[in-house]
Amino acid sequence: MRVALALAVLAAASAPAAGQQVRAPALGGAELLTALRGGGFIIYVRHADTDHQQKDVRPLKLADCTQQRNLTDRGREHARAIGAAIRALAIPVGPVLASPYCRTVETAELAFGAAERADALRDPGRAPAGSPERFPALRALLSAAAPAGTNEILVGHAYPFYSLVGGQFLDEGQAAVVRPQGAGFEVVARVGLKEWHELAQLPRKSE
Repeated sequence: MRVALALAVLAAASAPAAGQQVRAPALGGAELLTALRGGGFIIYVRHADTDHQQKDVRPLKLADCTQQRNLTDRGREHARAIGAAIRALAIPVGPVLASPYCRTVETAELAFGAAERADALRDPGRAPAGSPERFPALRALLSAAAPAGTNEILVGHAYPFYSLVGGQFLDEGQAAVVRPQGAGFEVVARVGLKEWHELAQLPRKSE
């Protein structure tokens, strides 16, 4: 439902060229924390640490985790720590969507308790590789407003996000804070576990 609504909104909007995003001044520190507590953002999280000696076996069977690259024990610990940090910061979380791969679903469930599997987070669409028309469903999700007073969580992969924004290849477990704009979106911050912990150290008077 959320994916279909996002696609409809984006299709109806007078959008800039596909894949184009508005660059915004970076948010950080108390300003970022205050903004996130107010809601209205998309937090796009790349799955946590994985075992790169494992490979996704083709044809991929999403229900069979033994044939996919999976989280390491460190990755599982990392995922739990991300969720704990966001809860400790009193950042409101709304819908949680995850790519249906095992590593993304497990990251989302360990961090946030549950997740809706969404193929939109990995589907490249019909455009050829390298085209700005790729990943239209993900672009729609990043552009559509989050439910009022909350932040939507998307747990996905590095390449689809990189394809849309360019120059922002997320590390495993790192998040991009995205402000949706209806016809596009802007990336306002990049936050890893270290940065989540730094936000928790801010003086209370600055929050």
